Amino acid sequence: MSAGGGTKAVVAALFANLGIAVAKFVAFAFTRSSSMLAEGVHSLADSGNQVLLLVGGKRAQREATPEHPFGFGRERYIYGFLVSIVLFSVGGMFAIYEGYEKIAHPHELKSWYWAVGVLVFAIILESFSFRTAIQESNSVRGKLSWVQFVRRAKSPELPIVLLEDLGALVGLFLALGGVGLTVITDEPVWDGIGTLCIGILLVVIAVVLALETRSLLLGEAADLDTIRAIEKAMVDGDDVESIIHMRTLHLGPEELLVAAKIAVNARDTAAEVASAINGAEERIRTAVPIARVIYLEPDIYHAPEPTS
Repeated sequence: MSAGGGTKAVVAALFANLGIAVAKFVAFAFTRSSSMLAEGVHSLADSGNQVLLLVGGKRAQREATPEHPFGFGRERYIYGFLVSIVLFSVGGMFAIYEGYEKIAHPHELKSWYWAVGVLVFAIILESFSFRTAIQESNSVRGKLSWVQFVRRAKSPELPIVLLEDLGALVGLFLALGGVGLTVITDEPVWDGIGTLCIGILLVVIAVVLALETRSLLLGEAADLDTIRAIEKAMVDGDDVESIIHMRTLHLGPEELLVAAKIAVNARDTAAEVASAINGAEERIRTAVPIARVIYLEPDIYHAPEPTS
């Protein structure tokens, strides 16, 4: 779950959103549709978000320093959180404001065919971007459902792109519905309602992303399968009797800290204890390569007293 930053999906979404944003702003210039303006700002915000994700991924690769001894892996979480803020403020709140203004002060929709043509074009491009995000996610999500994948993924990029692309597609259909109803009924208020719905949708997605990236920023443990693999590797030998307790923490999507107290035999010498710790660390890193930082504390093993 921690592997794979989804760079291909991020780049695909970036190029798709840049092209879509230009087309939407051109359509807005001809139609004066608030739905088109909201969608244009949405695509522009999404493009900025993809740039943030790429910058975060690059900065996270920096080497550890004395001031930051565990490295910069969490930069990807910080930039993921910034994405949710941009989506909420620039995308969601702007669209809600535009929708309210259009409902309160409706004006005639001009050259509606521009809006319809651009929206159909945007749906096609966004579908390709969404398809790429799904393919990239399928390679790492395993047997998890989509909701579980978004909730449990340690790499923030793929869940963000997935939700952004899903929101973009739904928003495009909402905009198409608003423009279509405006043309059919000759009531400009439908364009405002479509814009308002787009804004609410973006705010909901932004809140979900903020909650998930907040959890990653606070620090999440490894998933259960990874924990079981670490436990199995730690005691898979004659040198470690048992695990007294263990904690794991993601320092980044591909960096895991493992801290544990292990039980060793009371008759072992200091050299044998050191060898046991080194052997356990080597087995853990072989079983779980992302376990970059491992701290093992030895303790004396006490066999349980026989019950009468």
